[in-house]
Amino acid sequence: MSHGRSHVVLSALIALALVTTGACGAISADAAASAAPNEPVDQSVVDEANRSDGDAASDEHPRIVGLYPNPVADGDTGEYVVLDVPAPTNLTGLTLGDGDRDLARLPNETAEETIAVSVDPAVATNRTEKPVVALAGRLRLANGGERVVLRQNGTRIDAARYGDAPEGELWRRDGAAATPSGGDAAATAASSGTWSPLGATDFEPITGDPDAVTAFALPDAPTVPVERIERADERVLLAGYTFTDERVAEALIAANERGVRVDVLVDGAPVGGVPAAQHRALDRLVGAGIDVSAVGGERARYRYHHPKYAVLDDEALVMTENWKPSGTGGHSSRGWGVVVHGEETAASLRAVFDADAAGRGAVPWSKFRTRVEAVETTPANGTFPRRIEPRRFDADSVRLIAAPDNAEGELRRLLADADESILIEQVSIERETPLVDATLDAARRGVSVKVLLSSAWYVEAENRKLAGWLERRAAAEDLDLRVRLAEPRGRYEKLHSKGIVVDEESAVIGSINWNNNSLRKNREIAVIVEGDNVGEYYAGLFHADWTGGVERLPVGLAAALGGVGIVSVGVTRRRVTFE
Repeated sequence: MSHGRSHVVLSALIALALVTTGACGAISADAAASAAPNEPVDQSVVDEANRSDGDAASDEHPRIVGLYPNPVADGDTGEYVVLDVPAPTNLTGLTLGDGDRDLARLPNETAEETIAVSVDPAVATNRTEKPVVALAGRLRLANGGERVVLRQNGTRIDAARYGDAPEGELWRRDGAAATPSGGDAAATAASSGTWSPLGATDFEPITGDPDAVTAFALPDAPTVPVERIERADERVLLAGYTFTDERVAEALIAANERGVRVDVLVDGAPVGGVPAAQHRALDRLVGAGIDVSAVGGERARYRYHHPKYAVLDDEALVMTENWKPSGTGGHSSRGWGVVVHGEETAASLRAVFDADAAGRGAVPWSKFRTRVEAVETTPANGTFPRRIEPRRFDADSVRLIAAPDNAEGELRRLLADADESILIEQVSIERETPLVDATLDAARRGVSVKVLLSSAWYVEAENRKLAGWLERRAAAEDLDLRVRLAEPRGRYEKLHSKGIVVDEESAVIGSINWNNNSLRKNREIAVIVEGDNVGEYYAGLFHADWTGGVERLPVGLAAALGGVGIVSVGVTRRRVTFE
């Protein structure tokens, strides 16, 4: 690790993105200084460098654009550095080191474009799609962060600094900040970058102009997902966290028998283990000839594969609920769902599915099932009123967002653009998230905010604590911000929605929980639906849940909710992180 004392200067940024990674969090120049207090950043020089368009000298040399310091392996074997080589270059004379001890030499061969270099090329080859070039000598990248220096014939031509390295993640430079040759201060440039799961996607949010959307709620409309599968003619691509709904399994098998392409992708290691019912359901699908894969293990790109969606021909179905009796079965959870009728959103979601099904960690269920033990669970079997009818609306637009690729930024922008109201319905909320900060900022601008949280036993205590904290902030700053825990009153067993309504014009429906793991570590999918009518639908649903069924819903939703007693469901009191 470097122990130099010179000031760190950020040189000109040259735009360069690695197509196989996505943003999960950045290390700024200030953070780099924190990681190495002996090398403070001259902020005036950093600001000037950020304004520049680059320099001729930096375009001529190879530069460091990625670092993989902390592999999921004993002894961190398979570490590598990603170099951009802008023109055909003989690598002789190039060395990599930390400035103090380690020094590795590149071979006598010519390279161009982007390559990975490693002292463990046989291992590194399995961890990157880039061509891997063997390094001679010694190079060990510190998990706690350090500076890596690239030299040509002893002259420093580039340097990159990273902070504490998450296990199994790739550091990608935010704009390949190349440094001029020579020994001046610029050659020790500080560099900002982002950590992302190895091999993660980098999808941009996609806005489509749908033919229409069908909004629905659970447990009131459990027939919607099954009916849409039954109508499919060409394809059903189903992605989920867990899968135990027998009705859905039967619909998938029937679709497969009539010649529809059916693929299923689930998480291989959900919290609490893989239910025995999921073993049985997936075995049944595989036995019927359906392609089923599970995502998990040390090669997985995301902490959890947590979305709840399906691509059905040229339609996209996106929900907050899991493919199991408590969710799509309609036997427990309050959830939101939407069917987007239109090819653009379906095509974009199909691209996500195909990338995840072909990505690192996706293993055929027939092989994966031997890795995981079946856990016996009690399925939900509650009975609830079917009073909230699905409604078809025209929509102005639908924006598909994905985590960790782009969801955090898109949701922050949506909250920042609120003019009048924000309605948030969530299982639970982690206080230290950018979404909480954006919501408080909106309230300070005069936006009316209501937050509805679950009262389920496994989150009640922490939700009451958060509610108290938010209420104290609201009182101290005189904000129009109110928080409640949901009172199901027989309309559902527990609140499991993950929805937002802004100005009663924009509604967010999907799997994204308000915590940093969901935003930055998990695969999540949501849509932002724009339109007055559809916004009023979800706002009406929110207000009915907010008042516990007292308030009437808008025309087309149904009359006041309430009255039907909940069927008690036996539960085991174990900690649940999320669903």
